[in-house]
Amino acid sequence: MKLDRDWIIQRISNSATETITPNEHGDHDLNPDLRPHQPLRQAAVLIGLVEHQTGLSVLLTQRTDHLQHHPGQISFPGGHVEEQDDDAVATALRETEEEIGLDRAHMDVLGRLRTYITRTGFAVTPVVALVKPPFELNPDPHEVAEVFEVPLAFLMNPDNHQKHLREFEGTPRYFYAMPYQDYYIWGATAGMILDLYQTLMENQPPASYV
Repeated sequence: MKLDRDWIIQRISNSATETITPNEHGDHDLNPDLRPHQPLRQAAVLIGLVEHQTGLSVLLTQRTDHLQHHPGQISFPGGHVEEQDDDAVATALRETEEEIGLDRAHMDVLGRLRTYITRTGFAVTPVVALVKPPFELNPDPHEVAEVFEVPLAFLMNPDNHQKHLREFEGTPRYFYAMPYQDYYIWGATAGMILDLYQTLMENQPPASYV
């Protein structure tokens, strides 16, 4: 698969004009009974593709253990839509600045992916942007335990896409996972990465799962 900058810009830009059915996905794809009741809480995250000379990487965070929603999990910077936000892009940029201290001057927004519906009742809009180094980060210690990067090539390799089954509150639940070194990327974050993969592959389903 091509992973050069110009090709990714073209694919993300093209996806904005394509009709994708359905235009949302989420935890209920694997577990139909997990679809939450309306109304959903609106949120946005930033899928930041950091432009290194050696290739692109994806900016991720590990949440602190005391947070109410998804404590300790791997996630993209982002959060709730607030009244002052013009749209999902504004939410993603604002939340990224507040959460990890990345100035929006380093971010070049390419487009959005499909809305991801979580079992906890959030409708999350992933905003894809190129991130230009060098930059300084100042993570909010209340929300962020660590900021790290994963090579885009690793995440876009279908050999690293897994589907797992665990028991949750007495019921079997399926979820996606992409373990990387000591980081366990799973759930909604893995689902959104999978949608990025499908977008770059012209909306084709993944080849296989472990």
